[in-house]
Amino acid sequence: MNESANKLAEIDSRFTRLISEFGYPTFKRETNYFEALLKNIIYQQLSGKAAQTIYNRFLKLFETAKYPSPDQILNTPIEQLRGAGLSNQKVTYILNLSKKYVDGTLQLDELDEKSDKEVSAQLIQVKGIGQWTADMFLMFTLNREDIFPLGDLGVKKGVAVIENLPELPTEKHMAEISEKWQPYRTIAAWYMWKLVDGPFEW
Repeated sequence: MNESANKLAEIDSRFTRLISEFGYPTFKRETNYFEALLKNIIYQQLSGKAAQTIYNRFLKLFETAKYPSPDQILNTPIEQLRGAGLSNQKVTYILNLSKKYVDGTLQLDELDEKSDKEVSAQLIQVKGIGQWTADMFLMFTLNREDIFPLGDLGVKKGVAVIENLPELPTEKHMAEISEKWQPYRTIAAWYMWKLVDGPFEW
């Protein structure tokens, strides 16, 4: 995404400084979309360390060299899933994700060919997947370059800093501000996170 970041800096010269400070975005494309979604659900609202512990326990439930399949998950007793440290709510979400994959509601193999809006519309049919999770999937799994997660607190804070706003912007205001960064809003969002993540003063 180096070339795209440079093009973003041509659109808005403020990103030249951010590129100099933080380098270029690093996005690693994922290939197992089911795994990416399931991991995203498990990690929701948990610290990284706690989420990783639960995730590792979850994987140990399955005696397989490969990632557990949706069928394997559906055939696992709920008590065992909860025993890995998953809440009742997340167990429901994981089972719903697996069921929708098995019954064909979720056509993950076809997501590459769909538009951003079509991907989001399909994903949010799953309990536990809202627009924010869909945005993260589009950005970090599919590596789509023009996603701006309007509901993300870190991105809101970054926009408030770079735009010198007295308070956090509304989602409507965020959408208006980010228009000028099209078609590289994923990259802009990455720099918004960096802007508020470390010891850096704008």
